[in-house]
Amino acid sequence: MKSKRKLKKKYIVISLLLTLVIWTVWGDVSVGTTYYSVSSPRLPEAFDGYKIVVVSDLHNAQFGSDNSRISSVIEKEQPDMIAITGDLVDSNKTDIDTAVSLLRQLVQIAPCYYVTGNHEAWIGPQYARLEEKLLAEEVYILHDQVVSIEKDGQSLQLAGLDDPDFTDRDSAVQPGILQTKLQEMDLSGEYCILLSHRPEAFEAYAAEGIDLALCGHAHGGQFRLPFIGGLVAPNQGFFPEYDAGLYTRDDTNMIVSRGIGNSIIPIRFNNRPEIVVIRLK
Repeated sequence: MKSKRKLKKKYIVISLLLTLVIWTVWGDVSVGTTYYSVSSPRLPEAFDGYKIVVVSDLHNAQFGSDNSRISSVIEKEQPDMIAITGDLVDSNKTDIDTAVSLLRQLVQIAPCYYVTGNHEAWIGPQYARLEEKLLAEEVYILHDQVVSIEKDGQSLQLAGLDDPDFTDRDSAVQPGILQTKLQEMDLSGEYCILLSHRPEAFEAYAAEGIDLALCGHAHGGQFRLPFIGGLVAPNQGFFPEYDAGLYTRDDTNMIVSRGIGNSIIPIRFNNRPEIVVIRLK
């Protein structure tokens, strides 16, 4: 009788471990879609229902031949705009052609706006080649600048920040660098969407009255624990405050993508790669 109980416990343990392994592997080789709705009385009426897809932290990952699974998911969403919030490439395994190939597909779906991440800063002279190829594909690259997006005679502002690692790799001064850059931009007071790789500078975005910030970088905390959230994120350390999801401070919303690829840590746990879809209201 005891031997049967031991055998049953053994089977239960093996089944649980097998389920855990399958869950982890599935979560690393598949891409999900996360939906958000963001409302603001400041949003121009013409942009009610405007749809934005966010692609972040690709890190040269490939999902399907030529990243066809990613482009297929995005095409089905029929977005008005695609925002790429940095780390298209990975400094440890830089593959510019993979990054450009995906953007070549995405610009056929909707206008693509791109800002750099820390890995673009880390690849040094190779970044110039990446940018040249992206511009050839008609990707809009925002270098600490703001542009106007128009629809039906109304407009909003889209601002983009270069990653602060291009300026100074001291994380203690980087939020201040980003805030100074925002202060130097020609922000008109219209509804403003900000593309920035760094979620840890949320207080700076709120201080400058940004309506909606779209970020990445945190990789969802890499290992997500039930009821706790992410375990560790770059520039935030253990149990990061801004790892994934929607955050609100005063009138500023920030959405942090868990991203698609991996870098230093090659696997995720309970943290499926994601494409973010946002509808403005």
